[in-house]
Amino acid sequence: MVTTFLNATIYTGKEKIEGRALVIENDIIKGITAKDKIPENSKLIDCTGCIISPGLIDIQIYGAGGFLFSNSPSAPALKSMTESLLSVGTTGFYVTLATNSMQIFHEAIKVVNENPHPAVLGLHFEGPYLNPVKRGAHIPEYIKRAERKEVEELLEAADGALKIMTLAPEMVDEEIIKLLLENGVVVSAGHSNATFEEAVKGYASGITTTTHLFNAMSSMHHRDTGLPGAIYLSKNAYASIIADGIHVDFNALKISKKIMGDRLFLITDAVVPVAEGPYQHVEKKDRFTLPDGTLSGSKLTLLKAVENCVEHAEIPLDEALRMASTYPAQVMRLLDRGKIEPGHKANLTIFSEDFQPKYTVLNGEVISTY
Repeated sequence: MVTTFLNATIYTGKEKIEGRALVIENDIIKGITAKDKIPENSKLIDCTGCIISPGLIDIQIYGAGGFLFSNSPSAPALKSMTESLLSVGTTGFYVTLATNSMQIFHEAIKVVNENPHPAVLGLHFEGPYLNPVKRGAHIPEYIKRAERKEVEELLEAADGALKIMTLAPEMVDEEIIKLLLENGVVVSAGHSNATFEEAVKGYASGITTTTHLFNAMSSMHHRDTGLPGAIYLSKNAYASIIADGIHVDFNALKISKKIMGDRLFLITDAVVPVAEGPYQHVEKKDRFTLPDGTLSGSKLTLLKAVENCVEHAEIPLDEALRMASTYPAQVMRLLDRGKIEPGHKANLTIFSEDFQPKYTVLNGEVISTY
């Protein structure tokens, strides 16, 4: 089936295009063409007043659709999360679990493996191999040092579903990082009290990205710039950031963007209200906290994070969209996503000029979001 999107401003991940039409066939992008060269028998979708972007990709999200996945790893929870995220313009996400018991991790693996969906790109385990000094909202009793046998068992059970793991580089032997990399897992530095030297060593060991810049990590001090300093001076390491103005001040976002350029990308770190279980999140006006008041997850959608970058951090729209699509795809080595170009997956986020989602296109299927 051929579908053509008309009258939109198209951001491809490389350039801004106006006055042309975007054509997809089945689940693949065919190209961008003049309006007088639209294929015959094409289904036409009028996108007047809208912006088309590569589909947004969230590497770190704990819950949506009324479910915190780690509290109830189940097919209904995964389905509700997926439907909720598609409704707000996110076309791909990594189900994220904070530090937990091995039993919960294994249950999550089973659910994801048994319930494949094109929007569910895999699992992100944030922990348990973290530095307890920088545990943030994580459960302290499950934080531990990594043992090879346990990691091997986790990887075997995952059977490829575990795509990214956050760990503290100063708390993990290099052999563990190597083991994860050999099994195709992207390794991210986070919840870490690493010195500058420890962080640099971690990146040299194969760590390629960093979890929620500034949050739950060593501070940047003029006598020891810690993990943030190592990120800033790295030539290749990426870092995610929570652009809600609460987890990170918008001025810190501006500074980081100027220094890091295309190595900085967006996540939501979003949760939902939870009143029972090991992770309880209390909803406030603009954030979530633990019952004791500790800042926990965000209330962001990825599209809202893009809007915040534009409205509060002086980041142009084309670059803000890359931070939520192109760069996450690069971090996760998704070679057929993150750009609008021939041969790529037909995953698109279509929204109004005031950042309201209108359509989400997943593998060529058009989902109305309003």
